[in-house]
Amino acid sequence: MDRFILNIIHRPEMVPEYAEKVTGHGKEENLGSEKLLTESLDIFKTQQEIAHRNGFRTTIQMTYASLFNEEAVALAKEHHETYRDEIGLTLLGLPCEEFREKYKTKDFCIWMFSMEDKKTIVTDVFEKFYDCFGFYPESTGSYYMDADLIHYIKTQYPSVKCAVATCWEEGPKAYHTCNNSWYTLFDGGPWNPWIPSKANTHAPAENEEQDSGIVAIPHLSRDLIACFDGNGSNFGTHPQNVLRGMIYKDGQYPYLYNLIDQYRSLKKYNRGYAYNMMFVGPGWMNKMGRWEAPYELLLKSYEDGMAYYASLRDQGELEEMTMAEFADFYRANKTYTQPECALWRDILYGSKKQLFWYVDPYLRTCVDMNQGGALVDLRPYAAKIDWPVGIGTKHVQDASYPFLIQEKYRAGYFTHYAGEGTIKSCKIIYQGEEVDMCLCRTKAKFREEGDTRILTLDPVEIEFADLTVKLQTIFYFEEGSSEIKIQRKILEMSRPEAEIEIQEYFTGCYGTTEYPEDMTDIILSCRSTDREESIHYAYKCREAEVENGVCAEVVIPNINTKASVGAKEEVTAYIREGYAFSPMYTLGLKKRMKNGEVLNTWLKVERAD
Repeated sequence: MDRFILNIIHRPEMVPEYAEKVTGHGKEENLGSEKLLTESLDIFKTQQEIAHRNGFRTTIQMTYASLFNEEAVALAKEHHETYRDEIGLTLLGLPCEEFREKYKTKDFCIWMFSMEDKKTIVTDVFEKFYDCFGFYPESTGSYYMDADLIHYIKTQYPSVKCAVATCWEEGPKAYHTCNNSWYTLFDGGPWNPWIPSKANTHAPAENEEQDSGIVAIPHLSRDLIACFDGNGSNFGTHPQNVLRGMIYKDGQYPYLYNLIDQYRSLKKYNRGYAYNMMFVGPGWMNKMGRWEAPYELLLKSYEDGMAYYASLRDQGELEEMTMAEFADFYRANKTYTQPECALWRDILYGSKKQLFWYVDPYLRTCVDMNQGGALVDLRPYAAKIDWPVGIGTKHVQDASYPFLIQEKYRAGYFTHYAGEGTIKSCKIIYQGEEVDMCLCRTKAKFREEGDTRILTLDPVEIEFADLTVKLQTIFYFEEGSSEIKIQRKILEMSRPEAEIEIQEYFTGCYGTTEYPEDMTDIILSCRSTDREESIHYAYKCREAEVENGVCAEVVIPNINTKASVGAKEEVTAYIREGYAFSPMYTLGLKKRMKNGEVLNTWLKVERAD
């Protein structure tokens, strides 16, 4: 397969986000303003015209507000007939006079409503769509769609096969860069299309029994380094994202094209398949300008972006599909256990930084070559964590999938206090000196052998006072397994008779934000062939170890997760409890090694029950 597929999605959002306040110059709110509605529809027409001029079909996701506008409905019908655009239905764009009058609320995020209200709103919106078009949509979406919402939609409206279901890394980082006022916390999901499980939208289904019935796509295709490090809303293949991030000069934005090209390059890691999407509402092209950019530049960036896609198509490098068509393609060409892989390089700042992202139904993780191959993000998808969201649940706004490791929210290796952050790495110890691999920058190469994806890191040299060690790391991701296998090879030693100790460690916690959770239900244990040591977490800095270790593991009942580390070779397994100022836990394996020897370890995540 050699396919780079593009979804172009437009929505006639009659009352686009932010636009009323911008258009109204601070006047009293008026969602029915003729000026606002006319401008919004004109921008939608412009976006459609640009796509059609370049020979593209679009998916028109009708908003609730647009269903009350005869011109918007007529336009969708005309473009469906003339250009074969798909007419879908989005649960964005709820705010309008009709919605406010009926539901007596200013809430507009569908996942934040109570389940009772979600059902009422979905029925209302879908039936209004049917009244307008005489059929039910095959695609829907929002910034986020929780599992219960997807289940209700699929049960009541089985025609739906595709949905925009989450926005990659829209968590606390995005919240903080939106003046602490954008309560859309749902990071921890895939960056590329997936089939959500019935239990949790973020976690891909393992099999048909877990299949929610839809193919999910992300809200925008993001930069997998820049979005992880900072605000995702500035770094996406939506041209106005790039303007918002101020990543342009003199009306030119090579970063946009580089980002699209890097998504094209993901074919190398996913058996010839790559995906990109652009999801646009009228608010981004307001006539008064946005993000310190005038309307002329907003328009030009959109025209240029679409023209670039067209040039790729004309070279045979790209094909466009509607959302429903893409869902059919995805199900015909992807298996449940087939992972998504991305060896991503920095194209924004010009550094040599690389991240390797990996997603399958059991876990999501990120390997940072700038930190010697440390795991800097780990989400236990195998647990399929039950996480209801919305009014009436424990998580009114926070829809994120909990992490075990997240260096941006829980410090990582580079802490500034006398504690530890979350990270999975290893230490090399020699005669009292200690070096953490997090300090050893490297690069990586990717290859496949059968159903195993292999990430091979360039060797690093570690210098002690009177010893130099060359060490190589290789990661193995076996399809259908919830294990990551890690191999450390001692390639050379300046003193061949020397002996070093390698400590393979996993320092973790759990949560969805920067703030610690209650750790007292956590149980740590390490086992050997003949005994077991356990610690019930109580913030007491306790440690335990066993020789001839089989594994070290943690059980976290609050997120129904068990994580463990072990080795093929004979090792000492250890566990370490944290304390209140540094509420982490550590699972570790250590072994004394000589020149030419190899340490093979594994990391596994499972459901605790």
